Amino acid sequence: MSRNIWSTNLRFNLDKDTQRRAWEYLQTMDRQVFKSYSQVIALSLVDYFERYYRRQDDPYLETREKEDQFVSRIVEAVQVSMEKTLPLFLAGCMAGTRQKEESQTKEVTFSHSKDPEMDIDWDFLGE
Repeated sequence: MSRNIWSTNLRFNLDKDTQRRAWEYLQTMDRQVFKSYSQVIALSLVDYFERYYRRQDDPYLETREKEDQFVSRIVEAVQVSMEKTLPLFLAGCMAGTRQKEESQTKEVTFSHSKDPEMDIDWDFLGE
């Protein structure tokens, strides 16, 4: 069985901010998620260079991604607000519908009175 493995050495200059932060990430990484330095470095390099080359091909990629994230946050905020307020709104609508049905029932009962003149609104004459 042939193993296709290449070895390389890495060195980190801890006096340089980016290299020091990279080293700190490697020291504090979750070993349950990232099994080895090789795995996390390979993932990082692939992600970095894929984004780098996509930005070269599409200079507005990063702007669109930020806009998409912004829109997603707005949609999420609206969903949360609707989940909080919709039950109250619907309850109010139902109460209003019930009151309207009750008033219509009263009008129907009133309009069948024995004296038809009682059903006429005489205010239009302008007393």
